[in-house]
This record gives sequence, C-alpha cells and structure tokens, in this order.
Amino acid sequence: MAVFTPVSMADLSAWITQFPLGQVHAIKGISSGIENSNFFIHTDAGEYVLTIFENLSFEQLPFYLHLMDHLAQHDILVPAPVANNNGKLVTVLHGKPAAIVSKLSGDSELHPSSLHCAEVGEMLAKMHLAGQSFGMHQENLRGLSWWRVTAPKVMNFLDMKQQKLLKSELASQESFAASASYQQLPRGPIHADLFRNNVMFDQNRLTGFFDFYFAGWDTLIFDLAVTCNDWCIDLSSGEPDAELTNALLDAYQKIRPLTSAEESAWPVMLRAAALRFWLSRLFDFYQPREAHVLTPHDPTQFERILRKRCTQ
Repeated sequence: MAVFTPVSMADLSAWITQFPLGQVHAIKGISSGIENSNFFIHTDAGEYVLTIFENLSFEQLPFYLHLMDHLAQHDILVPAPVANNNGKLVTVLHGKPAAIVSKLSGDSELHPSSLHCAEVGEMLAKMHLAGQSFGMHQENLRGLSWWRVTAPKVMNFLDMKQQKLLKSELASQESFAASASYQQLPRGPIHADLFRNNVMFDQNRLTGFFDFYFAGWDTLIFDLAVTCNDWCIDLSSGEPDAELTNALLDAYQKIRPLTSAEESAWPVMLRAAALRFWLSRLFDFYQPREAHVLTPHDPTQFERILRKRCTQ
C-alpha cells in the first residue's frame, strides 16, 4: 500500500455520499506497500479502508472484490467490500477505480511465534477449500508470464552473480511449468501475497487476511510457498525456521493435506515464490513510480531467500 493519488477531506466528503456510510470524519494515508493508494477513513458507520487502484482496471477489479465477498460468506476472515447506493463495488475517484472495504480489527504480527504460524496455516487451507466454489476466473497477474517480461527490465541493474541467479532460476521455473508434474498440481484462487503485514491478530487469535489485490488463479502450493517464505523465515539472514515451518505446514495439512504431486513440487515452489518477490522488488526499486507516500522494499531480502532455497 502507498499513496500515489492524494485525497483531501473535501474530495472524500463529496464522493462518499454515494455510500450508505454517513459523513466522513477523518482520512489518513497508509504508507506501507507500493501498488495502490490506500487510506484509513472514519465515518458515521465506523472504520473502513479506501483504495484507489493505480494499475488494476475496472474490468479486473470485480474478481478481487467478489472473491473477498465469496470468502466472507464461507466464514473466511476477510474485509467485506461495501457497495454504493447503486449496488456497485467499484466506482470512480479522481478518474481512477476505487473501492471501500471494512477495516479488520487487531494488528499485524511482525514477529510471529509457532502459534501465529499455525493460525495462518489453518486459515489459508480453509481459504483454499472455500475458493474451489468461486465462479470467477482470473490468472495470477504476477505469475510466470510477468516474470518473463520483467526480468529483462531489471537485468542491467544486477551484477554478474545476480544475473546468473536470475537467468538460471527463471529457466528452471520455465522448465517446471512445462512439465507433466506441474499440470497435476491443484489450482484455485490464491491470495498470492500473504505476508505478515497482510494478516491481523488480536494477540494469538487471527482476525483476518486482507489486501487481496494480487490474488488470482494459480497453484495452491505456490500460495503456501509464498506464505512460508515470509512467515517462517529469519528475515535478516533468509534462513528458514524449522519450528515455524512445521507449525504452519502441520496446521495447513490438518485441513487440506497436500497431494503427492504437491509434496514433490514443494522445493521448486519455494524457489518460485522467492523469485517472484525478488523480481517485483527489483522492479519497484529500480523502476519506481512517483508517489506522495512510498516505502520501497529491499530486494536483497528475497535474493537471500532464493539463494537459501536453491541450496536445500
């Protein structure tokens, strides 16, 4: 999250009349993240999150908002999208698509214990099962096709060792994606960005997953690998934490056991998940967009994780 498009109280007060939320009393920009413009807003009806979408189109957005609505109806703890007085979930603000969702209670847990990881693993498995009945389809927009296009855009910023790693791992992922083993992997709608800052807790009790705007159809094991590469890692060194990993995977598999194809694919999916975020952080770091509030992420974190995963 970030702020690329500023919104004043006057802007918001006029725009929000189309929603059944009453008057707006406060607005505050959210600086974390780097994709959309996000704000906490306080209204007569309570606390909400306003998002102005900087990259996603009006045609793409219904997938994300209806996915959240579908998951909420299946008892998955996610923000509830708010429709305007005409029943629309996506409207126009400053010429861009915008939406309002409910604000989850609690705080992000940036130093998780095994209890937190178990909570995440259990809810992620429930989310994957609930997603099987979701009727809309949209591919993961940051999947292999995006990796192919993005790698050449960052290659010249890297030293020789980094270039070798990026080329080698991308070739490995291309090969695996073309294999029969890959075709056997269960698929469905995934979160694709379930990092520590996208989950809320009230102490040890998980209160919700949010920020679904990287979601899309992909392999379920890739989503699990993305989650594991953040929740179960020593962020400073990139070293996996066995206790946290076991807690997350055990809780997940009590709800949705992995298939034999997924178990075999686990090492390459951990590398795929690390590659995806190394690439996106390289791109955002070296090709930044102008923003009023922006906190870029360090790409070397996922380079370290990828190198560790390559040695396992």
